[in-house]
Parts: sequence; C-alpha cells; structure tokens
Amino acid sequence: MEEVKSWLHITWRYTYITLIIGYYALVIWAVIKLLLENKNPLKTHSYLLALILIPVLGLLIYILFGQDYRRNKLFSRKAAIDQARINEYAEAQLKLASEHELIEDKEIRQRANMIKLLLSNNHSFLSKNNKITLLFNGEQKFPELIKCLKQAKDHIHVEYYIFDEDQIGNEIAEVLAGKAKEGVTVRFIYDDVGTSHIHKSYKKLFDRAGVEYYPFMPVYIPKLSRANYRDHRKIVVIDGKVGFVGGMNVADRYINKNGKITWRDTHLKIEGDAVNSLQIIFMLNWYFVSKKWLQFSENYFPVHQAGNQCVQIAASGPDSDWASIMQAFFVAISNAKSQVLITTPYFIPNEPILTALSTAALGGVDVQIIFPYKGDNKIVQAASMSYMKEVLEAGVKVHLYTGGFNHSKTMVVDGMISSVGTANMDFRSFDQNFEVNAFIYNRSIANQLIERFNEDKKQCLPLLLSRWQQRPIRRRLAESSSRLLAPLL
Repeated sequence: MEEVKSWLHITWRYTYITLIIGYYALVIWAVIKLLLENKNPLKTHSYLLALILIPVLGLLIYILFGQDYRRNKLFSRKAAIDQARINEYAEAQLKLASEHELIEDKEIRQRANMIKLLLSNNHSFLSKNNKITLLFNGEQKFPELIKCLKQAKDHIHVEYYIFDEDQIGNEIAEVLAGKAKEGVTVRFIYDDVGTSHIHKSYKKLFDRAGVEYYPFMPVYIPKLSRANYRDHRKIVVIDGKVGFVGGMNVADRYINKNGKITWRDTHLKIEGDAVNSLQIIFMLNWYFVSKKWLQFSENYFPVHQAGNQCVQIAASGPDSDWASIMQAFFVAISNAKSQVLITTPYFIPNEPILTALSTAALGGVDVQIIFPYKGDNKIVQAASMSYMKEVLEAGVKVHLYTGGFNHSKTMVVDGMISSVGTANMDFRSFDQNFEVNAFIYNRSIANQLIERFNEDKKQCLPLLLSRWQQRPIRRRLAESSSRLLAPLL
C-alpha cells in the first residue's frame, strides 16, 4: 500500500512539473508570437497583461481571442479575387472614378480620394444606376423584405449574423422554404456564434424545401469558440436586382409595437448596380462556407438601371489586408468641411478614428455623436464611456439616446456622403469581424439621414463636459478598467 502511495505521489509530482513547464512554454510562445505580430500596442499590452496577471485564464483568452487570422490568411479569398472579371471590373471602375465620370455633383467629386481608397484596397466598385430606400426600424424593413422575397423568380441569397427562432424568424424562414419549393434557388449563410446554431426546426424546414444552408465557422461552444472573426454582415440579394444591407438582424426585438420605440435601427434597400457588389461579397463567403464556387452568370448579375444615385459597397474582414471600412471612415471624417453626424451603439474607437474626430472638432467641424444612454453590455458600455472625456474636450457633441436601444450604424459627412451598414465604431468591427457598409454619394439620402438624426436627438440627453467630470470615482474607475479590455471587446 505504501509503495502504491509513493508511486502515485511521484507520478503526480512529475505530472505537475510537466504541466507547469508546458504552461510556461505556451506563455513564452504566446508572448513571442504577440511581439512578432506587431499588433496595435494597446492590444498587445492588453494581451500581455492578461497573460501575466491572470494565470491560465489569460492564456486561454489569448488562444480564443488573440489569434491574428488576418495575418495568418485563414480566410483566404485568393481564388475569387484572381477571377479576371473582378479585376477587370475594378480597373474600369478605378479609371471612371479617376475621371469623375460617375458623379455629377462637383462638390462630391472632390471627395474622390475616399472613392479611390475603397477601389484600390478592396475592389469596392462605384456605381451610379441605383435607387436607395432608407428603412427605419423593423416595422419598415421586414414587410419590405418579405414582399421582395415573395417576388423572387431565380435566386435568393441570405447572410445574417443573427437569425432568431421567433415570430419574424419563423415568417421569413417559411417564405424562404416556400420559394425553394417553387423552384427558386435559396442559399443561406448564418453565423454559428451570433445565431448559436440554427434551430433544428429550421433545419428540418429547409431540408424538406431544398434550401441550401451553411454555418459560418462552425463552433462547439458559441459563447467562446472563435468569438472574434465572426460574420457580422446582414445581406440579402434577390435575383441580383434587389439587395438589403444595414444594422438589423432577423429578430422580433427590432420590431417596435404599439407605437413605442424600444429598438432603433437603420437599414437599406438597394436596387441597381450596387447589388452586384453585395452579390460578390455573398459569393465569396459562400465559397468559404460551402467550397462551392458560383459562376459569374447573367442571372446573378443582370443588367438593369433603377435610378441615378451613386453607391459604393465596402466590405472588410480578416480576409483582407486592409481595414477598408475603418480607413473610409477616417478619410471621410478627416476631409469633412462642416459637419459629421455619427450614430453608433458601441463607441470604442482606435487611435486613427479618435484622432480624426478630435482633429475635425478642434478645426471647427460640427461633430456630433448619438450613443445609447443604456447599452446592452455593461462592460462595453463602460469602455465606451471612458472615451467621452477626450471627445468632449475636443468639442464633439455627444447625445445619449434615451428612447430605447439605438443600434443604428450611420454616418453623414457635410450633407453629401452617407454610410449605412453593419460596422460599429469599435475595434471588433474595424479589425476582427466581417462587416459591410454602403457609402452613398447623394444629397437626398444624406438629408433624410440628417432629418432622422435630428429626430433621434429629441429623445437624447446632452452629455456635458462639466457634469461628466463630476461623476463618482467608482464609476470613473470602472470605465477606465473596462477601457483596458477595449481591444478585446
């Protein structure tokens, strides 16, 4: 008996030593890898602090959240980018943008540096033959979406971060299944973290109807596994003629009932050539999730003219060498002459965006931000509020929305350039997730968004620097502590 105890003691001792050595070897590997990746210093410091101050858990956080898949090319889309048609189209559009042939408005043409940026680094095609319809809140978006889905004749492509099993989710799922039974090709991508695995009832429904569906980066533990690098896009393309993009997922919470606004959001319906860009973005992700390449046939890219509004669709994510949407934001804000209006549910800007906003405000530009009075995540909200002192001191006007949760992701610059899409003003949207935004070069759309911004301001409280500086020390400490985690949120 004593010999068995002695053997167990020795075995446990050597196992313990092996585990300790293994752990520190992994920590050293993680530190070296962090340093060699040359990440943003703030992000590097955050992960180093986690590794040093939180044993075991810090290493787990880095493994789950800190891997640089952009640099590692996990999401390589070379097979699609090498397609001659995409490259030829991009070159032609870049030439048109350089010659200002697509944009008639002289003042907007002067902003061609942003147009060229998106064309050069992301093949974000500029198109003129478009009609844009702004859709505010779920009660406007979903009826219009369902109407267009029911009119589909050839194909429906759907890509969503969240697709809930609730009343609106069931209704849209039934429409998709019904169209598939009619012979319409229906393809559906859902994010396996945002949707936390598509519900079994939907799988049965889709399997019976013939809907093709795939998860984006399947996970076993949705709340932990690869929580970065998610497909945060919301895209619908119908027959290559109509597209939907914006901030709204598929969920009942986006529908406000009894005239009471509890969830504010903004979406777009696009008709015209810009739908081609949404189609290409979907096709790239479809190839990634299914390994099926869709050919560039006329049914996916029909020739049609819907209007005369200029639109550029920008996509960003770990499959790109450039943070295209963030760069476009930076250029637009930096070149603003009179006004910048931003609505965002999360405000955790990186240094370039923070500098652009502060510099614009200090230079006399009217910079205003609408931000939720109460967020949906306490840590993220606290981290966001930690940036308010800097922007307020620079002269940025901050309005705290009290009419519910404002989930809109919009920007209007000088009453000429607008952005509506899925990207928030935070690290995650700029660098980690797959996002898509529409940049619209049109005064009419800009004016509609300005009107909505001013309507939302009526339900806001102004954040005043004098009062902000008097907040309790415990609150300031919570905000500053949360800010240390900003690159990880």
